[in-house]
Amino acid sequence: MPVSRDVDYGAAKLMPDVDRKRAWLLTVDGAPQSYVDLDEPTYLEFEYARRLGHVLDTLAEPGRALDVVHLGGGALTLPRYVAATRPGSRQDVVEADRGLLEMVVEHLPLPDGSGIALHTADARAWLAGAPADSADVLVADVFGGSRVPAHLTSVTYAREAERVLRAHGVCLANLPDAAPFAFLRSQLATFATVFEELALIAEPAVLRGRRFGNAVLVAAHRPVDTAALARLTAADVFPARVEHGPALRDFIGGARPVRDADAVPSPEPPGGAFGIG
Repeated sequence: MPVSRDVDYGAAKLMPDVDRKRAWLLTVDGAPQSYVDLDEPTYLEFEYARRLGHVLDTLAEPGRALDVVHLGGGALTLPRYVAATRPGSRQDVVEADRGLLEMVVEHLPLPDGSGIALHTADARAWLAGAPADSADVLVADVFGGSRVPAHLTSVTYAREAERVLRAHGVCLANLPDAAPFAFLRSQLATFATVFEELALIAEPAVLRGRRFGNAVLVAAHRPVDTAALARLTAADVFPARVEHGPALRDFIGGARPVRDADAVPSPEPPGGAFGIG
């Protein structure tokens, strides 16, 4: 049965939302990680999740099934979203923490026929064994605590992601940073060595260096519909800006691609950056 009270697993906790009948918040080390409404799987609470949802909505005609790989499971928010908006999609979710995954599926069960397959594995190791040209979309939302692990930031990793994607495929990544954006710029430079087309979605205040926050990277071999993305993100309850083309190249500046030997995790968020009230 779905959880009706707080459930703890190590540093992870599921907490019911008193304002929504069957909605729950997953935190890890006190930082909000996922939000799920079992009665309304298309509801996306977090800003970065909404932006990932906007990209997923623009990749193909509405309702068309997609083959999607999710690196990082959390509470399975985005897989539930895809299953609801694109019925018949085949989805693989890769989560390293077996206990976390078991807690989520026990208390927040997936709907029957969701097409979601769950895998307990390291994201990069699983990706290395995945078939080539097997996915339309790859969504990377992997965190060790509150940081993106170092081994998921290099050119070698980006090449593995590109190998698994079909020619028309799109890679998405949730990347946290703040000014002067050393991590974010290096990630853009890294993916630019593999993919011809890049876009970045973030809140204007984050891009202006006023606060720490999440940015969504979009990488592909084909142009993405940045005009549609710009309309959707600008009209969102959490407005965001889409950077691409010359403006994004200027943002990258002289940043260098990341090699495995030089890879580091994303920066530690400042205290309270993602805290809950």
